[in-house]
Amino acid sequence: MKGVVILFKFIVKGTGFSSVDPKNVEIFEEALFCISESGTIAKVILPEDEEYQSTIQAYSMKNQFQNLKKGQFILPGFIDLHIHAPQWAQAGTALDLPLYEWLNTYTFPLEAKFSDLVFAEQVYSDLVSQLIKNGTTTAMYFATVHRQASRRLAEICSEKGQRGLVGKVVMDDPEQNPEYYRDESPSTALAETELFIQEIIELNKRTPQGVYPVVTPRFIPSCTDASLKGLGALAAKYDIHIQSHCSESDWAHDFVRERFGKNDAFALDDFGLMTEKSVMAHCGFLSDQDMKLFAETGTAVAHCPISNAYFGNAVTPIAKLLNQYQVEIGLGSDISGGFSPSLFDNIKQAVMSSRMLEDGVDKECCSEKRGVSNSRISLNEAFYLATAGGGQALSLPIGRLAVDYAWDVQIIDSSELPIFSKEEPLMAIFQKLLYLSRPDNIVEVWVQGRKVHDKFMKELEVQM
Repeated sequence: MKGVVILFKFIVKGTGFSSVDPKNVEIFEEALFCISESGTIAKVILPEDEEYQSTIQAYSMKNQFQNLKKGQFILPGFIDLHIHAPQWAQAGTALDLPLYEWLNTYTFPLEAKFSDLVFAEQVYSDLVSQLIKNGTTTAMYFATVHRQASRRLAEICSEKGQRGLVGKVVMDDPEQNPEYYRDESPSTALAETELFIQEIIELNKRTPQGVYPVVTPRFIPSCTDASLKGLGALAAKYDIHIQSHCSESDWAHDFVRERFGKNDAFALDDFGLMTEKSVMAHCGFLSDQDMKLFAETGTAVAHCPISNAYFGNAVTPIAKLLNQYQVEIGLGSDISGGFSPSLFDNIKQAVMSSRMLEDGVDKECCSEKRGVSNSRISLNEAFYLATAGGGQALSLPIGRLAVDYAWDVQIIDSSELPIFSKEEPLMAIFQKLLYLSRPDNIVEVWVQGRKVHDKFMKELEVQM
């Protein structure tokens, strides 16, 4: 069209919701989201803007315009900060056992099988596909001790179009790990980890959405001092992400206190593992000093509310971490300690768990002492954790509908949700989307400006 210069790869017209901060959500009603060649949001044009109609006409003529159907809405893609990828094969089983027994009876024998690359390919390929269908556009994975299988997980993320952060797990302490499943020695663990880091850095060069290596001590009880120290040095050398577990359960928390005479957070910090690029899962037993250390080091918390209900022995005080200490926090599914691959489910559980922490659960205790005051979080805050909070935790421009952020989105069809009035407020619809959406309601998923899932296309080839 004369007078309009084609500047964008394509434009999407629709209504979207995005976190402004932990407590507030911005509504983009019938906005034009202008996507650049690199897959980022280059501009957002609102209906009242002068160029709104002319832009629609120009891009419609060039077949570079998508107008969402009535009842479809845009949410940022979810960011899952804590997934044990091999455990997808046991999701939903044995969750009634204590953590230590669960690990040794079920989890370690399963993870040992990932020395078989054929088996690893089968499980990892299905997991990444299922997560994408559930709206997860970025995932932070624990793999296993096997470097080749761990590299294959990163390759699958690259091929399927998901942004993946993948760690080869280190667990080298012969006293705490079974002989059939552990690193042979600290030196072997560190050498394999460094080679893995180098391989994934090379893979990232040909992955538009990004895949990243992550230094991954399983948790302190699994690792020797030598491996923990060496992993901290590797993370600093390559300036890469770190992930582990921190103060997850009574057993794990007490183990670290007995070994080091301090809590997990300070022990991890001694080894250089608490940094701006660190994400620590669970954190149900943090002291106030621990929380302060998280804030000072820029270390993020991966809140796994479903998993914590099974293995955490406590409700993580998210409201306190957010509001009092300004700690960076995102959500994690913790497959398979958490049974669900959906962050929609974890959003809901995060809200419910926070209310149980505030109200208490022991009816025999008086109401004034039963719970922990000021502990509840809102649905807006839980949505923030699943999107913008996760992006902040990873120090990546993702999780928001904002200029210069990646076009990582899920398009939700609300036609089967209980919306009966044309006058229903958009914020009420937003709440229904979060509480009632299931994978079938997700009709499209985009990562870095590329469609990676289409409900109505059986096979979707992601163009690299």
